[in-house]
Amino acid sequence: MSDFYALYDALADSVRSAEPAASVSFAERWAMAETAEGLGLAMATPGDSIAPRFSGGLQGLPLCEAAKAVSSWNLTEASCALAAANAFFNTSARMEALGSFEPYENYSTAGIDLRGRTVGLIGHLHGPKGLRELARAVYTIERSPQPGDYPDAACDALLPRCDLVIITGSALVNKTLPHLLELCKDAFTILTGPSVPMCPALLDFGIDRLAGLVVTDRGGMADYVRENRRGNPYGFGQSFLLKRR
Repeated sequence: MSDFYALYDALADSVRSAEPAASVSFAERWAMAETAEGLGLAMATPGDSIAPRFSGGLQGLPLCEAAKAVSSWNLTEASCALAAANAFFNTSARMEALGSFEPYENYSTAGIDLRGRTVGLIGHLHGPKGLRELARAVYTIERSPQPGDYPDAACDALLPRCDLVIITGSALVNKTLPHLLELCKDAFTILTGPSVPMCPALLDFGIDRLAGLVVTDRGGMADYVRENRRGNPYGFGQSFLLKRR
């Protein structure tokens, strides 16, 4: 990608709201930002070796300002900034306007024939039901690999072989997404997970689908995050799917 920050600038510039981030928190598993209108999540990615862009934190800042830190190399701050952006993008009102609600079962790959595909999974994702039985090959690439996973150093070798790649939304925070999209330029690419912003501008950067979460049970989700619970957070909201036209 010729301009590494172009994707991040497009994301931040699309947050057109001066509503303040009333509450911003960074827990063990998730960063969370709340406003009067919504609650946004992002995978909590620790990393504060670089000074934050906003030394006083993001709480109380207008969302349009807080979202600018999504490109920060202080990854703790970037996690919170993405959560703030998602508090703007991932609301029921926006989903209804875009007509993008999709049932959770196979929602990211709805309508895609998986038979004979070579599939890359970025992050330890389960993938849609039946993927491993239908696909020709499945490569799971993970920064902290579990048995059967490839380490993330394998991306350059494996992703150009794939014709379908499903990427965890946390790749936005850890800044691997621009390079991953370069490697996947000939593949059908899906960005998925609760960290994914419903931002149509991202579809101009080689992403074919955005698949994520709108929180509808704000109290339940807030407890889930603060108590560092494990398990699927989709029970506290609705899944969405936005396709490139």
